Amino acid sequence: MVKQSLLHKPPGLILAGGQSRRMGSDKALLAFGGTTLLGHITARLRPQVTSLALNGPLELDSDLPRLPDSLTGHLGPLAGILAGLEARLGPDATHVLTVPVDSPFFPADLAARLADALDGDETIAVAASQGRDHPVFGLWPVALANDLRRFVLDDERRSIRGFLDRHNARIVEFAELPSGLDPFFNVNTPADFARAQQFLERGMA
Repeated sequence: MVKQSLLHKPPGLILAGGQSRRMGSDKALLAFGGTTLLGHITARLRPQVTSLALNGPLELDSDLPRLPDSLTGHLGPLAGILAGLEARLGPDATHVLTVPVDSPFFPADLAARLADALDGDETIAVAASQGRDHPVFGLWPVALANDLRRFVLDDERRSIRGFLDRHNARIVEFAELPSGLDPFFNVNTPADFARAQQFLERGMA
């Protein structure tokens, strides 16, 4: 059965395997708040986890332990999540917390709120806000690693929603920030990045 005390601070994995086509450069290395976007995400996530690793290209400049995809071919975020589950990032952990590298304002209580929604070692908990699911923000059960590998290899779409529908998945709704910003706002384009910088500089996120 899930040990809630462990899950409130699970091992964490930053997903940075995207190809940043709409941005035109690697999002993780964009200058943001006196550091990089990756550095900002790392600092925001570290208090919520027992350990932290990075799923992304080996050439990405970071001091975090690297966890490349265990499957080749840029197979999407599920492949990154799979790498985290198969690596067993914590000896006693039943779940791994994932966040993407391009959403700088996620909640400080993300891990705890998702953990509270779990009711078993095979339950998945993912975040939602403003009526939309954000499944890359999730607590993923290590026990589902084998099934996730099969799904990634066999399902042509490799849809996160498709995988959630196969299992006991709980959706946890988070409120918008006082500024009205979605806490899971993600940076895909230069315009998105400019907006994120404005929110950060004005202390609105």
